Amino acid sequence: MIKAVMVMNTQGKTRLAKFYEYLPVEKQQELIRGVFAVLCSRAENVSNFIDAESIFGLDSRLVYKHFATLYFVFVFDSSENELAVLDLIQVFVETLDRCFKNVCELDVVFNYSKVHTILDVMIFGGQVVETSSSEIMKAVEEISKLEAASNSIALIPKSASGWRSR
Repeated sequence: MIKAVMVMNTQGKTRLAKFYEYLPVEKQQELIRGVFAVLCSRAENVSNFIDAESIFGLDSRLVYKHFATLYFVFVFDSSENELAVLDLIQVFVETLDRCFKNVCELDVVFNYSKVHTILDVMIFGGQVVETSSSEIMKAVEEISKLEAASNSIALIPKSASGWRSR
């Protein structure tokens, strides 16, 4: 099971944090700080797999990828395959790239809801449900269409709103 997904920049600012187990906000912040402390102290040429038991408790592993100024971090338990999670990070980043045309930190900041939508299509309740970037994009486009349609629904019928112009 996926326990958490985090995206943070190289200065330690959290750009996205989603926990799939309930934790108080203070505990979430403590875990994010712990993850960043581990990531910034690692050399570039070491493995992307970390035993996270000291941070997240028993049966916890952490996989990360560093792209430009962002760290993409997934925390999971032993029921998930490390290489599959690394591939899931790659699918997440590829989908963001397809969505934002060469994703950068500002895209994650200013399109927060779309990034969460992509993540929700991929992972539901800590379980991986979709790993195809094209299927994820189809779902995100459908959700965007539904949101646009719901935003364009007028609360006052046109026949009632035209009475003032007479």
